[in-house]
Amino acid sequence: MAEGKAAAEALVPRFKFERLLNQGTYNQAGRRSSLSGTIDGQPALLILERAPFPSSTDYLASVPASLQTIKNLGANDIYHWYLASSGGGGGSPSTDDSSQELFADLKINLIYPCTPKHIQKYSKQGVRFVTETPALYASHVRPYMAAQRAAGRLNWVFNIIEGVKEASDVIYRTPYGQDPEEGFLLLPDLNWDRTTLDALHLLGLVERRDIWSLRDLRRKHVPWLRHMRDKFLDATTRVYPSIERDQLKLYVHYQPTYYHFHIHIVHVALEAGATQATGKAVGLEGIISQLETMAGDDEAGMEGTTLCYTLGEASDLWVDVFEPLKRSAAAQSP
Repeated sequence: MAEGKAAAEALVPRFKFERLLNQGTYNQAGRRSSLSGTIDGQPALLILERAPFPSSTDYLASVPASLQTIKNLGANDIYHWYLASSGGGGGSPSTDDSSQELFADLKINLIYPCTPKHIQKYSKQGVRFVTETPALYASHVRPYMAAQRAAGRLNWVFNIIEGVKEASDVIYRTPYGQDPEEGFLLLPDLNWDRTTLDALHLLGLVERRDIWSLRDLRRKHVPWLRHMRDKFLDATTRVYPSIERDQLKLYVHYQPTYYHFHIHIVHVALEAGATQATGKAVGLEGIISQLETMAGDDEAGMEGTTLCYTLGEASDLWVDVFEPLKRSAAAQSP
């Protein structure tokens, strides 16, 4: 048994790389790579996949100080993001930018200083599937949204829109302030490594501040939504010419992380994780079609529909709104 195991382990170091077959198509940010090569002159296929981080507290505590290289990709208010090398990929990368990007095996997001809300959001928690009727939206969710906006949690978004932060990252924008109702911009999402095109993830931000979420969209907004969609697709394919329009999909979140209307533009090969799943992501084309077919005049909109989505049990919306409603309904049932 031991001899057979040792023989199997000795095969990998003898692998001679010939070409990369695939990377990132089935998993976000290229966590899996398929390599073609030979072992002792015989054809071989080697599939590399990054294992989950160990749960050892000693290991995790040592990671930030042991990074071999680190390159800041951007910073805005309390949010910072980086590419870094853990030093475990072999070789000794130099300190120039191209080498750091070549050997970077970690994408790091930093929130500093963070709040208890951030700790809550990123902690492990149960998930619930809720139903939000038009009446519940008007009586409970809309006031909740208003309170969140009043708390000043959109400063980092307004920094981007006004050109105070991340101006160099913007890949397309209309002239700021020229027409606030038509203005918008496009930039990389902070979760994208800006390198792996199969994992491309961009963010479209609108200038206008009267649309907090898809709930504020009305039939009169359909031409505006189509205009933005076309501009976003044109800009993306111009900046990344190897990507074609039908390799991109656009969606919005409900509930969104922050209450200022924005659109996600992603490569169709990007792994459909929780952020693209039913109960979180709503396709832009579907929204446009739903608005077009609504009964009523141009003021008919998404505020009059019932929406179902997932919520973390630690989220304020669950704790303050949906859980108390659930308890109340249970207490009243026979």
